[in-house]
Amino acid sequence: MVQILAGEKGEGKTKRLIGMANDASKTANGCIVFVDDDNSHMYDLHYSVRFVDTPKFIMECPDVFRGFLCGILSQNNDIEKLYIDGLNNIVNSVDDEKFMNFIEELEKTSEESETDFILIISRQQELLPDGVQKYLIS
Repeated sequence: MVQILAGEKGEGKTKRLIGMANDASKTANGCIVFVDDDNSHMYDLHYSVRFVDTPKFIMECPDVFRGFLCGILSQNNDIEKLYIDGLNNIVNSVDDEKFMNFIEELEKTSEESETDFILIISRQQELLPDGVQKYLIS
């Protein structure tokens, strides 16, 4: 399953995502992973949540980032949920077509790996491609 939190910067999306990850860590049978574009929220997460920061890795496009996520999944086949904060900062350029393709490929990866992906994109929900609307959580 893929879920997306969308909205403008400063609307509390990161705080909500951290809360979701911390809540999941209390009941998860598998591992919880939190991927972020910096390490400023590392200590806000429960100690059992695996934290991955991305600044030292070059993510030129969504396909490269998907490969990065698959690398994380290949290290541990027990990952239950993977939270992604700061997609706009991790991947340099995400136009609507690339973003839609990324989400569709992430959905396939989710099904194959039995891992839920929950991510943030800093953009108003109304401005996202129509195909993404079904993934939005309010």
